[in-house]
Amino acid sequence: MGEWKTYKLCEVANLSTGFPFNGHKYAKEGQRVVRGDNVTIGELRWDTDKDKRWNEPFARAEEFSLQEGDIVIGMDGSRVGRNRAQIKADDLPLLLAQRVACVRHNEKSLQKFLYYQIFSKNFENYIKSVHTGTSIPHVSLKQIGDFSFQVPDLSTQRRIAGILGSLDDKIELNRRINANLEAQAQALFRSWFVDFEPFRDGPFVDSELGKIPQGWKVGTASEFYKNITIGKTPPRKEHQWFSKDSHDIVWVSIADMGNCGLSICNSSEYLTPEAIKKFNICIVPVNTVLLSFKLTIGRVAIADKELATNEAIAHFQTQHNTLEYTYLALKNYEFSSLGSTSSIATAVNSKIIKSMPWMMPSDDVLNQFHNVLSPIFNGIRNNIQEITHLSALRDTLLPKLMAGEISC
Repeated sequence: MGEWKTYKLCEVANLSTGFPFNGHKYAKEGQRVVRGDNVTIGELRWDTDKDKRWNEPFARAEEFSLQEGDIVIGMDGSRVGRNRAQIKADDLPLLLAQRVACVRHNEKSLQKFLYYQIFSKNFENYIKSVHTGTSIPHVSLKQIGDFSFQVPDLSTQRRIAGILGSLDDKIELNRRINANLEAQAQALFRSWFVDFEPFRDGPFVDSELGKIPQGWKVGTASEFYKNITIGKTPPRKEHQWFSKDSHDIVWVSIADMGNCGLSICNSSEYLTPEAIKKFNICIVPVNTVLLSFKLTIGRVAIADKELATNEAIAHFQTQHNTLEYTYLALKNYEFSSLGSTSSIATAVNSKIIKSMPWMMPSDDVLNQFHNVLSPIFNGIRNNIQEITHLSALRDTLLPKLMAGEISC
């Protein structure tokens, strides 16, 4: 194995930040602009309110255009140092806005090697130690460029990237399989409970939600789910209640739900057992369906272990035959129908969630749907477990490979 040398990031990569686009001139059509709001943990997000585009003549478009493989880093916010993503071919074309850093390799490095350095805990911890600001942390391009680490020759970089990349390739394959399986589940749900295709030859009755098959019921969510509970957050200034120890109580946030897929069993932050007891925070059982209803409305996940959540998440405890139906019904729910203000994010509260109109099929239909969907859901959950194990293996190998402790 060749000699390893310590370099700053700015010595082995070209660093840049984006253009100060005029926010008042963003359009619905045109080229997407990557802003700080779009860069989250490991991916770009294009929620409706975050999808900003530039449709004006722009002479410097080439200078601020991103390329496949570029690494973008959000430079502001509570998750500064963790909000970073790599640009994929499907993302392009993209323009880079100010306060987002771009990292592109030079002749001393491979882009994939830089990717694993920037996605390491060492980088997170470094940014945490140098950022400025308290309520809203900031990091400068110079501070990002001063991050130092050991760099081997290009052939060793290639081998390291190959080892870690093979794990990431399997993780990505499982994610694509899960996306396909969930699309199948969504299609079946719409066929059964939106278009009523299997029931068209049977009798229908009128209801508050329109015509439904005879034997089905319509009421409020709390009539069918007797124990819809809401999570809690201990006082943030009392740090003793919060933990980074995975042996403590999993405490799910909306951000955690944005990255988990169908089911969730981990969180970025934990609560101590003492916090659970002192603040009477409810622990929800396995197979509870979680729904985010504040700020970001409509994220849905299934609890794969006993856990707690913050106050922005509601808990729907399910029966053996209602799990798949509940999850998919919440994923397809028109939450915009619950609020009368221009901002649905501020209009929905826990009382509205409990009283929202709900259609519940007959037990026979729920049993049939459960029998059809449970193999699909089990396949997705098995893939998520494998993703978790592969991610843990990669994260164990990454610092050892990057420090030259493991020969490759």
